[in-house]
Amino acid sequence: MGLVGVDEVVAARAALAGVLRPTGLDAPGFLARATGRPVLLKHEERQRSGSFKLRGAYWRMVGLDPTARAAGVVAASAGNHGQGVAVSASRLGITATVFMPAAAPLPKVQATRRYGATVRLVEGPLADVLAAARDHAGATGATLIEPFDDPAVIAGQGTVGLEIVDGIDTVDASESGSAADHPDPEGEVTVAVPVGGGGLVSGIAVAVRALRPRWRVVGVEAAGAASARAALDAGAPVALPSTETMADGIAVARVGDITYRHLVELVDDVVTVSDDEIARALLLLLERCKTVVEPAGAAALAAVMEGRVGGAPTRPVCAVLSGGNVDPALLGRLVTHGLNASGRFLTTRVALPDRPGALRSLLDVVAALGLNIVDVEHHRSGTDLPVEQVEVRLTLETRDPDHRDAVLRRLEAAGLHPRPA
Repeated sequence: MGLVGVDEVVAARAALAGVLRPTGLDAPGFLARATGRPVLLKHEERQRSGSFKLRGAYWRMVGLDPTARAAGVVAASAGNHGQGVAVSASRLGITATVFMPAAAPLPKVQATRRYGATVRLVEGPLADVLAAARDHAGATGATLIEPFDDPAVIAGQGTVGLEIVDGIDTVDASESGSAADHPDPEGEVTVAVPVGGGGLVSGIAVAVRALRPRWRVVGVEAAGAASARAALDAGAPVALPSTETMADGIAVARVGDITYRHLVELVDDVVTVSDDEIARALLLLLERCKTVVEPAGAAALAAVMEGRVGGAPTRPVCAVLSGGNVDPALLGRLVTHGLNASGRFLTTRVALPDRPGALRSLLDVVAALGLNIVDVEHHRSGTDLPVEQVEVRLTLETRDPDHRDAVLRRLEAAGLHPRPA
């Protein structure tokens, strides 16, 4: 099977007219000042169902014949793909069954049900969920809607690329600096795209390569789930033994066979970002753009902020914010993680004599440094300290990494010997 053609992406856009919400581009000035180049954001977190996934699912289902539509569709998903399938099926009058992990966040399960799908929870990893979905398809005749490794799904996701191409010359760059900073669509532009299974980056690359040959497309993976990078290095898709990342939306152990061919032929590079880098980008979007994205949705911006996407250093880069379906119960922990990663929180342990007044003396030092205490824990048991000592775990507000390091030096100079938490 060859690569998806741009004609199919264009056809998908026509079918999706009236279905999609507009998800525009903007160019926040603070990002340009921080990176030294114009930075555009493509806001797929604002899309119907909360991510880009609706695009590919809908176009795949539009192509079903009447018999297949009557038999329904089935999908396996930990969240975004299932919601995209549910919305698409509802709009097309097709019955949808979505298999999800029993441990999937409750808001994602509830949203998939509200969009009209029947949800079946499966114990075990996502591989077991997919196996259950395939069994259901075999038993009922329902069509399995693949999350990424399907030409129609790739074409649907490619409509994001068409919108970037069409919209870049209309972006209001007045906040990004001088008029010379305005994105020039005829010159080089780098498009940074989160990569899980590879459907989104493949589709965007199809559109960009056909319409803007001078542009670059760079995939961005979580370092703990770098299956695309592994496939490119090995010369074929390989399965990672495990994935370990907060970015569950791109925690895919193996890229698809079809998406791999698109990666090889059309994508300029695939880079990785750490969870700390993702958390910093997520926090930046929340604080400065008032934009809530899930960790996977912040991966591309993380790579931009770390200077990892390449291209001419003063030429524009567009980061695709792929989704915003973050569990509210998780959001607070993600923000805390981002604050720690950005040097805005210092969490440390201090051993003190187990006698009255010792804790007061520590807090007096903290007060003298002008620090706000976020949390304090006093432990007399369950530590590796001598019996005559206790441990105090402190979380303090700091301004940045330099301030955090200065505080640690001051605590050490005071004889408190702070240790990593």
